[in-house]
Amino acid sequence: MSLRSRGTVALFLLLLSSTMIPAAAQTVKKATVGGKDFDAAAAAQARRYLEEGRETFRFDTFGSEDFWGGKLKLHEAVAGENLGGKGPGLSPKKALELGLKVDVNAIPKDVAAALDKGEVDLEDPASTLLLLKANAVVGVSGFFGDDGKTLTSVGIQCAVCHSTVDDAYAPGIGHRLDGWPNRDLDIGAIVALAPDLTAFTEMLQIPEAEVKKAVAAWGPGKFDAELNLDGKAFRPDGKTSATLNPPAFGLAGVNNHTWTGAWGTVSYWNAYVGNLEMHGKGVFYDPRLDDAEKYPVAARTRQGHKQDKEDRITAKLPALHFYQLSLPTPQPPDGTFDSAAAEKGKALFNDKAKCATCHVPPLFTEPGWNLHTADEIGIDDFQAMRSPDGRYRTAPLRALWNVEKVHKGGFYHDGRFATLEDVVEHYDDHLKLSLSAQEKGDLIEYLKSI
Repeated sequence: MSLRSRGTVALFLLLLSSTMIPAAAQTVKKATVGGKDFDAAAAAQARRYLEEGRETFRFDTFGSEDFWGGKLKLHEAVAGENLGGKGPGLSPKKALELGLKVDVNAIPKDVAAALDKGEVDLEDPASTLLLLKANAVVGVSGFFGDDGKTLTSVGIQCAVCHSTVDDAYAPGIGHRLDGWPNRDLDIGAIVALAPDLTAFTEMLQIPEAEVKKAVAAWGPGKFDAELNLDGKAFRPDGKTSATLNPPAFGLAGVNNHTWTGAWGTVSYWNAYVGNLEMHGKGVFYDPRLDDAEKYPVAARTRQGHKQDKEDRITAKLPALHFYQLSLPTPQPPDGTFDSAAAEKGKALFNDKAKCATCHVPPLFTEPGWNLHTADEIGIDDFQAMRSPDGRYRTAPLRALWNVEKVHKGGFYHDGRFATLEDVVEHYDDHLKLSLSAQEKGDLIEYLKSI
């Protein structure tokens, strides 16, 4: 055999052997990080994401001050004419009435002492500016001029809608509860305070009076996250198209975003809200919004193709997502429900009442594609049809015992069912369950225990 032939055979055998050896064995010598090191790196990243995500959720405006202050000039309405703005200004008393919350841990000690003595004028907008400067207003940041006193802009954070406080100091003033929906916040009324609504009139192509009518109809705890897409401010029955601010806790393992389906994951919705609702600076892509028939406003304004020169959102999405998924569901305090009745209700939930068909424990939503038509759940399809695939998401059952904060304003996407009793009655009728009064009561006690 010639040298050339022998070389060819050797090369063939080498190639053959490399294909037969497992890939892991072939690359083991090239690995630069051992298993123990990788575990440590994963743990370090988890800690970093938790801290960075919390910071983003609570304090990052994503540059939204250029919209809320720069375009709407909302800071002028907050300051009032006596402090260089316009109108009467926004006092702490009025801000609390509008549902804004104050983080008691952020209030400066001297201000807290003055509050205790009743020496802080809660009717004076200057006191609001003091709280803004201390970063004590949950979900809102104030920006001040070189003098440190003149309010030059305001921006918003995720926490404005998806955090509240425990009222430990006073109603509306307490420790933060991240992920709890702010069902007191009257977003529409706050928007209507803005001196310049041109950004909304131009986007929606309606007069200012119509913009104010639309946002005023929202009421406390509600927001219309699709108005900027389809321009539908009201349902066919004349009621607002706004939906309740949803909880942002207990979402680990849950597919699809808040109320309706096929938008995407929680991370998708963070990008959507950060760019198109908070009006932060970033990049957002969704060609489905080019559908001029379904989403005429979004198609005309190219909202599915947002490309700001400065991107202050995208890099923060991983940690923000991680932090939100870390937020646990609040557990029911002792005495919140009847334990014996709840045990009976659990059996009903998993069998006769058919609840677990969709609300699969322990996620209490389907593991997978958790979407249903309006007919399947026995309600109208208006809100569902605003979503890409025309379906409602199976909402994960979370903290149903809490109707003072988490579920204030009712159940379902628009609060159409005021109580759990109403929800159970609806499904008893729709699914023809024929539950007795006792069974309904037991089922409700189990729902409160989740």
